[in-house]
Amino acid sequence: MTNALTRLLESRDWLMADGATGTNLFNMGLSSGDAPEFWNEQHPDRILRLYQSAVDAGSDIFLTNSFGGNASRLKLHDAAHRAGDLSRISAELGREVADKAGRPVIVAGSVGPTGEIMEPMGPLSHATAVEIFHQQAEGLKAGGADVLWLETISAAEEYRAAAEAFRLADMPWCGTMSFDTAGRTMMGLTSEAMVKMVEKLENPPIAYGANCGVGASDLLRTVLGFSAMGVERPVIAKGNAGIPKYEDGHIHYNGTPELMANYAVMARDCGATIIGGCCGTMPEHLEKMHEALSTRPRGPRPTLEQIAEKLGGFSSASDGTGDAAESGPARRNRRRRG
Repeated sequence: MTNALTRLLESRDWLMADGATGTNLFNMGLSSGDAPEFWNEQHPDRILRLYQSAVDAGSDIFLTNSFGGNASRLKLHDAAHRAGDLSRISAELGREVADKAGRPVIVAGSVGPTGEIMEPMGPLSHATAVEIFHQQAEGLKAGGADVLWLETISAAEEYRAAAEAFRLADMPWCGTMSFDTAGRTMMGLTSEAMVKMVEKLENPPIAYGANCGVGASDLLRTVLGFSAMGVERPVIAKGNAGIPKYEDGHIHYNGTPELMANYAVMARDCGATIIGGCCGTMPEHLEKMHEALSTRPRGPRPTLEQIAEKLGGFSSASDGTGDAAESGPARRNRRRRG
Protein backbone atom coordinates (compact mmCIF):
# COMPACT_ATOMS: atom_id res chain seq x y z
CA MET A 1 0.00 0.00 0.00
CA THR A 2 1.45 3.35 -1.05
CA ASN A 3 0.86 6.05 1.53
CA ALA A 4 2.60 9.03 3.08
CA LEU A 5 4.30 7.02 5.80
CA THR A 6 5.68 4.28 3.56
CA ARG A 7 7.00 6.90 1.16
CA LEU A 8 8.77 8.67 4.00
CA LEU A 9 10.17 5.40 5.33
CA GLU A 10 11.57 4.63 1.88
CA SER A 11 13.47 7.93 1.86
CA ARG A 12 14.88 7.87 5.40
CA ASP A 13 16.66 5.37 7.62
CA TRP A 14 15.03 6.76 10.78
CA LEU A 15 12.00 8.88 11.61
CA MET A 16 11.23 10.73 14.81
CA ALA A 17 7.78 10.52 16.32
CA ASP A 18 6.37 12.87 18.97
CA GLY A 19 6.39 12.80 22.76
CA ALA A 20 3.76 12.77 25.47
CA THR A 21 0.18 13.90 24.97
CA GLY A 22 -1.13 13.70 28.52
CA THR A 23 1.90 15.25 30.23
CA ASN A 24 1.85 18.23 27.89
CA LEU A 25 -1.90 18.73 28.20
CA PHE A 26 -1.76 18.56 31.99
CA ASN A 27 0.84 21.31 31.84
CA MET A 28 -1.65 23.33 29.76
CA GLY A 29 -4.36 22.97 32.39
CA LEU A 30 -6.08 19.62 31.80
CA SER A 31 -7.50 18.24 35.05
CA SER A 32 -7.03 14.65 36.12
CA GLY A 33 -10.08 12.58 35.22
CA ASP A 34 -11.17 14.83 32.37
CA ALA A 35 -11.35 13.45 28.84
CA PRO A 36 -8.56 15.13 26.82
CA GLU A 37 -10.55 14.53 23.63
CA PHE A 38 -13.08 17.20 24.66
CA TRP A 39 -10.31 19.74 24.27
CA ASN A 40 -10.39 19.15 20.50
CA GLU A 41 -13.59 21.23 20.58
CA GLN A 42 -13.16 23.27 23.74
CA HIS A 43 -9.52 24.34 23.36
CA PRO A 44 -8.42 23.72 19.76
CA ASP A 45 -5.72 26.36 20.16
CA ARG A 46 -4.03 24.24 22.83
CA ILE A 47 -4.21 21.09 20.72
CA LEU A 48 -2.73 22.98 17.77
CA ARG A 49 0.05 24.16 20.10
CA LEU A 50 0.68 20.57 21.21
CA TYR A 51 1.00 19.36 17.62
CA GLN A 52 3.11 22.34 16.57
CA SER A 53 5.54 21.85 19.44
CA ALA A 54 6.34 18.35 18.15
CA VAL A 55 6.84 19.60 14.60
CA ASP A 56 9.03 22.47 15.78
CA ALA A 57 11.18 20.00 17.75
CA GLY A 58 11.79 17.97 14.59
CA SER A 59 9.16 15.23 14.73
CA ASP A 60 8.32 13.58 11.42
CA ILE A 61 5.21 11.97 12.93
CA PHE A 62 2.82 13.26 15.58
CA LEU A 63 -0.15 11.51 17.14
CA THR A 64 -3.60 13.04 17.35
CA ASN A 65 -5.37 13.81 20.63
CA SER A 66 -7.67 10.82 20.31
CA PHE A 67 -6.08 8.10 22.45
CA GLY A 68 -9.23 7.68 24.57
CA GLY A 69 -11.58 8.70 21.79
CA ASN A 70 -13.35 5.37 21.34
CA ALA A 71 -16.95 4.75 22.40
CA SER A 72 -15.96 2.41 25.24
CA ARG A 73 -13.77 5.07 26.87
CA LEU A 74 -16.03 8.01 26.13
CA LYS A 75 -19.07 6.31 27.67
CA LEU A 76 -17.41 7.02 31.02
CA HIS A 77 -18.08 10.69 30.21
CA ASP A 78 -21.54 10.09 28.69
CA ALA A 79 -20.08 10.79 25.26
CA ALA A 80 -19.91 7.42 23.50
CA HIS A 81 -21.93 8.90 20.64
CA ARG A 82 -19.18 11.51 20.07
CA ALA A 83 -16.40 9.02 19.27
CA GLY A 84 -16.40 9.61 15.53
CA ASP A 85 -16.73 13.39 15.73
CA LEU A 86 -14.08 13.98 18.38
CA SER A 87 -11.63 11.76 16.54
CA ARG A 88 -12.36 13.53 13.26
CA ILE A 89 -11.70 16.94 14.83
CA SER A 90 -8.42 15.75 16.34
CA ALA A 91 -7.23 14.75 12.88
CA GLU A 92 -8.49 17.93 11.22
CA LEU A 93 -6.43 19.97 13.67
CA GLY A 94 -3.46 17.76 12.92
CA ARG A 95 -3.92 18.24 9.21
CA GLU A 96 -3.86 22.00 9.73
CA VAL A 97 -0.44 21.80 11.39
CA ALA A 98 1.10 19.20 9.07
CA ASP A 99 0.04 20.90 5.85
CA LYS A 100 1.91 24.09 6.70
CA ALA A 101 5.05 22.39 8.02
CA GLY A 102 7.08 22.91 4.86
CA ARG A 103 8.27 19.30 4.92
CA PRO A 104 6.58 15.90 5.01
CA VAL A 105 4.95 15.39 8.42
CA ILE A 106 2.71 12.43 9.15
CA VAL A 107 -0.57 12.85 11.02
CA ALA A 108 -1.04 9.60 12.94
CA GLY A 109 -4.51 8.96 14.30
CA SER A 110 -4.02 7.71 17.85
CA VAL A 111 -6.18 4.75 18.87
CA GLY A 112 -5.85 3.50 22.42
CA PRO A 113 -7.27 0.41 24.12
CA THR A 114 -10.97 0.05 24.85
CA GLY A 115 -10.34 -0.36 28.56
CA GLU A 116 -12.27 -3.64 28.56
CA ILE A 117 -11.10 -7.24 28.85
CA MET A 118 -11.92 -9.32 25.80
CA GLU A 119 -13.54 -12.72 25.65
CA PRO A 120 -13.09 -15.38 26.92
CA MET A 121 -11.67 -13.74 30.04
CA GLY A 122 -13.85 -10.64 29.91
CA PRO A 123 -17.13 -9.36 28.46
CA LEU A 124 -15.90 -7.65 25.29
CA SER A 125 -16.60 -9.71 22.16
CA HIS A 126 -14.42 -9.60 19.06
CA ALA A 127 -17.29 -8.23 16.97
CA THR A 128 -17.98 -5.40 19.41
CA ALA A 129 -14.28 -4.51 19.63
CA VAL A 130 -14.05 -4.37 15.85
CA GLU A 131 -17.10 -2.09 15.76
CA ILE A 132 -15.59 0.24 18.39
CA PHE A 133 -12.27 0.50 16.59
CA HIS A 134 -13.91 0.85 13.19
CA GLN A 135 -16.03 3.79 14.33
CA GLN A 136 -12.99 5.66 15.57
CA ALA A 137 -10.94 4.74 12.49
CA GLU A 138 -13.59 6.21 10.20
CA GLY A 139 -13.59 9.45 12.22
CA LEU A 140 -9.81 9.77 11.99
CA LYS A 141 -9.90 8.95 8.28
CA ALA A 142 -12.55 11.62 7.66
CA GLY A 143 -10.39 14.15 9.51
CA GLY A 144 -7.43 13.52 7.23
CA ALA A 145 -5.13 11.27 9.25
CA ASP A 146 -2.37 9.77 7.10
CA VAL A 147 -2.16 6.60 9.15
CA LEU A 148 -3.84 5.03 12.17
CA TRP A 149 -1.68 4.44 15.24
CA LEU A 150 -2.77 1.76 17.69
CA GLU A 151 -0.91 2.10 21.00
CA THR A 152 -0.59 0.89 24.59
CA ILE A 153 -2.28 -2.42 23.82
CA SER A 154 -1.73 -5.37 26.15
CA ALA A 155 -3.92 -8.16 24.68
CA ALA A 156 -3.33 -9.96 21.39
CA GLU A 157 -7.10 -10.27 20.93
CA GLU A 158 -7.54 -6.50 21.03
CA TYR A 159 -4.66 -5.97 18.60
CA ARG A 160 -6.27 -8.41 16.16
CA ALA A 161 -9.65 -6.71 16.47
CA ALA A 162 -8.08 -3.34 15.67
CA ALA A 163 -6.29 -4.80 12.64
CA GLU A 164 -9.62 -6.04 11.29
CA ALA A 165 -11.29 -2.69 11.96
CA PHE A 166 -8.54 -0.79 10.16
CA ARG A 167 -8.92 -3.09 7.16
CA LEU A 168 -12.63 -2.24 7.06
CA ALA A 169 -11.70 1.45 7.13
CA ASP A 170 -9.15 0.86 4.35
CA MET A 171 -6.45 2.72 6.31
CA PRO A 172 -2.74 1.96 6.74
CA TRP A 173 -1.70 1.58 10.34
CA CYS A 174 1.02 1.07 12.92
CA GLY A 175 0.61 -0.67 16.26
CA THR A 176 2.50 -0.78 19.54
CA MET A 177 2.01 -2.70 22.75
CA SER A 178 3.13 -1.84 26.28
CA PHE A 179 5.54 -4.26 27.94
CA ASP A 180 5.35 -3.23 31.57
CA THR A 181 5.19 -6.47 33.55
CA ALA A 182 8.67 -8.00 33.78
CA GLY A 183 9.18 -7.76 30.03
CA ARG A 184 5.64 -8.82 29.15
CA THR A 185 2.42 -7.00 28.50
CA MET A 186 -0.18 -7.04 31.26
CA MET A 187 -1.85 -9.93 29.46
CA GLY A 188 1.36 -11.94 29.27
CA LEU A 189 2.74 -11.35 25.75
CA THR A 190 6.50 -11.27 25.18
CA SER A 191 8.25 -9.38 22.39
CA GLU A 192 8.72 -12.69 20.55
CA ALA A 193 5.02 -13.50 20.82
CA MET A 194 4.07 -10.08 19.47
CA VAL A 195 6.27 -10.48 16.39
CA LYS A 196 4.74 -13.88 15.64
CA MET A 197 1.23 -12.45 16.07
CA VAL A 198 1.93 -9.46 13.81
CA GLU A 199 3.31 -11.58 11.01
CA LYS A 200 0.22 -13.81 11.02
CA LEU A 201 -2.28 -10.94 10.68
CA GLU A 202 -4.35 -10.72 7.52
CA ASN A 203 -3.90 -6.95 7.69
CA PRO A 204 -0.47 -6.39 9.29
CA PRO A 205 0.78 -2.95 10.31
CA ILE A 206 3.35 -0.93 8.40
CA ALA A 207 5.43 -0.83 11.56
CA TYR A 208 5.07 -2.28 15.04
CA GLY A 209 6.80 -1.99 18.37
CA ALA A 210 6.56 -0.86 21.98
CA ASN A 211 5.44 2.27 23.78
CA CYS A 212 5.07 3.43 27.38
CA GLY A 213 5.91 0.59 29.78
CA VAL A 214 8.30 1.34 32.62
CA GLY A 215 11.44 3.23 31.64
CA ALA A 216 13.68 3.72 28.62
CA SER A 217 15.97 0.82 29.56
CA ASP A 218 13.13 -1.71 29.71
CA LEU A 219 11.72 -0.52 26.41
CA LEU A 220 15.06 -0.95 24.64
CA ARG A 221 15.36 -4.46 26.05
CA THR A 222 12.03 -5.17 24.33
CA VAL A 223 13.28 -3.60 21.08
CA LEU A 224 16.28 -5.93 21.21
CA GLY A 225 13.76 -8.77 21.52
CA PHE A 226 12.04 -7.62 18.32
CA SER A 227 15.36 -7.31 16.48
CA ALA A 228 16.42 -10.78 17.55
CA MET A 229 13.47 -12.17 15.57
CA GLY A 230 14.99 -10.89 12.33
CA VAL A 231 11.80 -9.34 10.96
CA GLU A 232 12.30 -6.63 8.34
CA ARG A 233 9.14 -4.68 9.20
CA PRO A 234 10.10 -1.28 10.75
CA VAL A 235 10.22 -1.29 14.55
CA ILE A 236 8.78 1.52 16.70
CA ALA A 237 10.30 2.64 20.02
CA LYS A 238 8.32 5.15 22.09
CA GLY A 239 9.69 5.06 25.62
CA ASN A 240 8.85 7.07 28.70
CA ALA A 241 11.11 9.92 29.78
CA GLY A 242 12.57 8.10 32.76
CA ILE A 243 10.71 6.68 35.75
CA PRO A 244 7.54 8.27 37.16
CA LYS A 245 7.55 9.65 40.70
CA TYR A 246 4.61 11.13 42.58
CA GLU A 247 5.55 14.50 44.02
CA ASP A 248 3.38 17.36 45.29
CA GLY A 249 0.20 15.83 43.90
CA HIS A 250 1.61 15.31 40.40
CA ILE A 251 3.49 12.61 38.54
CA HIS A 252 6.96 13.67 37.41
CA TYR A 253 9.35 11.79 35.12
CA ASN A 254 13.03 11.93 35.97
CA GLY A 255 14.40 11.55 32.45
CA THR A 256 16.49 14.52 31.36
CA PRO A 257 16.74 15.72 27.73
CA GLU A 258 20.28 14.31 27.69
CA LEU A 259 19.06 10.88 28.84
CA MET A 260 16.40 10.86 26.13
CA ALA A 261 19.00 11.85 23.54
CA ASN A 262 21.05 8.80 24.55
CA TYR A 263 17.89 6.68 24.51
CA ALA A 264 17.01 7.82 20.97
CA VAL A 265 20.42 6.94 19.54
CA MET A 266 20.49 3.60 21.37
CA ALA A 267 16.95 2.83 20.14
CA ARG A 268 18.16 3.36 16.58
CA ASP A 269 21.21 1.17 17.22
CA CYS A 270 18.98 -1.51 18.80
CA GLY A 271 17.06 -1.73 15.51
CA ALA A 272 14.23 0.80 15.79
CA THR A 273 13.33 2.88 12.73
CA ILE A 274 10.60 5.09 14.24
CA ILE A 275 11.73 6.64 17.51
CA GLY A 276 9.76 8.88 19.85
CA GLY A 277 8.85 9.37 23.47
CA CYS A 278 5.83 8.56 25.57
CA CYS A 279 4.88 9.67 29.09
CA GLY A 280 6.87 12.61 30.39
CA THR A 281 8.46 13.44 27.03
CA MET A 282 8.35 17.19 26.46
CA PRO A 283 9.46 19.37 23.52
CA GLU A 284 12.85 19.93 25.15
CA HIS A 285 13.37 16.17 25.21
CA LEU A 286 12.38 15.88 21.55
CA GLU A 287 14.78 18.63 20.52
CA LYS A 288 17.72 16.82 22.09
CA MET A 289 16.57 13.50 20.63
CA HIS A 290 16.40 15.01 17.14
CA GLU A 291 19.81 16.61 17.52
CA ALA A 292 21.35 13.32 18.64
CA LEU A 293 19.74 11.28 15.86
CA SER A 294 20.86 13.85 13.28
CA THR A 295 24.47 14.20 14.42
CA ARG A 296 25.61 11.01 16.11
CA PRO A 297 26.78 8.19 13.84
CA ARG A 298 25.28 4.75 13.99
CA GLY A 299 26.98 2.36 16.34
CA PRO A 300 26.94 -1.38 17.00
CA ARG A 301 23.90 -2.93 18.65
CA PRO A 302 24.25 -2.15 22.37
CA THR A 303 24.37 -4.81 25.02
CA LEU A 304 22.05 -4.89 28.02
CA GLU A 305 24.97 -3.81 30.16
CA GLN A 306 25.59 -0.77 27.97
CA ILE A 307 21.90 0.17 28.03
CA ALA A 308 21.80 -0.03 31.83
CA GLU A 309 24.99 2.01 32.12
CA LYS A 310 23.66 4.82 29.90
CA LEU A 311 19.97 4.84 30.82
CA GLY A 312 19.73 3.20 34.24
CA GLY A 313 18.98 -0.30 35.42
CA PHE A 314 16.06 -2.49 34.43
CA SER A 315 12.91 -2.76 36.51
CA SER A 316 13.11 -6.55 36.53
CA ALA A 317 15.77 -9.19 36.09
CA SER A 318 13.73 -10.96 33.44
CA ASP A 319 12.87 -9.77 29.95
CA GLY A 320 9.77 -11.97 30.04
CA THR A 321 11.19 -14.87 28.07
CA GLY A 322 13.03 -16.90 30.70
CA ASP A 323 11.78 -19.74 32.85
CA ALA A 324 11.58 -17.43 35.86
CA ALA A 325 9.45 -14.88 34.04
CA GLU A 326 6.09 -14.25 35.56
CA SER A 327 3.16 -14.08 33.21
CA GLY A 328 -0.57 -13.91 33.21
CA PRO A 329 -3.28 -11.33 33.02
CA ALA A 330 -3.61 -8.41 35.36
CA ARG A 331 -6.06 -5.62 34.86
CA ARG A 332 -5.17 -1.99 35.05
CA ASN A 333 -7.47 0.72 33.74
CA ARG A 334 -4.83 2.83 32.05
CA ARG A 335 -6.56 5.98 30.87
CA ARG A 336 -4.07 7.62 28.65
CA ARG A 337 -0.67 7.60 27.12
CA GLY A 338 1.78 10.31 28.09
